[in-house]
Amino acid sequence: MPIHMTRRSLVAGGLLAAAAQPFAALASDAWPTKPVRFIVPFPPGGPVDTTARAASVKLSEIWKTPTVIDNRAGAGGVVGAQAAAREAPDGYTLFMGAIHHSVNPTLMGNLPYDIERDFAPISFAAMFPVFIVAHQSVPANTLKELIALARKPGSNLSYGSSGNGGGTHLAGELFNMEAGTKLQHVPYKGSAPAMNDLLGGQVQLMFSDAPTALPHIKSGRIKVLAVASRQRSAMLPDVPTAAEAGLPGYEAYSWAALFAPAKTPQAVLDKINADFNTAFRDPAVRQRLLDAGAEAAPGTQQEMRQFLRSELAKWAKVIKTAGITAG
Repeated sequence: MPIHMTRRSLVAGGLLAAAAQPFAALASDAWPTKPVRFIVPFPPGGPVDTTARAASVKLSEIWKTPTVIDNRAGAGGVVGAQAAAREAPDGYTLFMGAIHHSVNPTLMGNLPYDIERDFAPISFAAMFPVFIVAHQSVPANTLKELIALARKPGSNLSYGSSGNGGGTHLAGELFNMEAGTKLQHVPYKGSAPAMNDLLGGQVQLMFSDAPTALPHIKSGRIKVLAVASRQRSAMLPDVPTAAEAGLPGYEAYSWAALFAPAKTPQAVLDKINADFNTAFRDPAVRQRLLDAGAEAAPGTQQEMRQFLRSELAKWAKVIKTAGITAG
């Protein structure tokens, strides 16, 4: 690149830079001029779908244009992610990703997309707390007592999960790593059958999502020892975090986040992020999420990018250390 520039080239460069600014502004000011589609890689009714629908209803009011939910379920979130990655990067197709998309690269490998290369993070959306719960017969009423019990020679404590390689399985294996325990994993085909066996005493523990655990915690049929997130949950504010209960550094929760196809104009990403944050500050939206077992937690694009990288590294370590395979 030449070191010296003529006055004419400087002026021309300045004019081009000045001209580019209005075009960037127009990109966001004119957008959207047609319906915006949200690809959700899971079936209707689940927490990620509920998060997308809560966002889309409010955003359609803000944008004054319809929003459409497009459920593309299959292969643990892979089908929907692949479809979203192939869409035009114009802001009219958005993708509601989830914890699965930080797990799948290590768990499955050879994916038809790259969650970092093929997507632009827009914002964290919602956190789904994981509660550490136990059958009433377990002789531990605090997390410290549970860890001490699990470390005893001959301990045969087991925990049920929604399936091999799922979020509740990974939460349990991360617990084993952080607490120095050897809880036995028992996979089920979904959270409901796992909870049924916890209620019946066939397994002693679960690292459970809120919708599955809350009714039984409130009825007293199971006991809750901690919530595995950084802060206490608004759903059960009296329940301590794992750090408060004696296991600092342990964090496990599911999440949903908003993405766009890579190369979506930055001005459009900025507008979506700002409007998304506005939508998720709305009390009605936040309450709808709480009712579904989710806690609204929007943020910046950079925060989401950093969070995704940390999740990819975190779950890769757990999967490799525990020898978890898909299935």
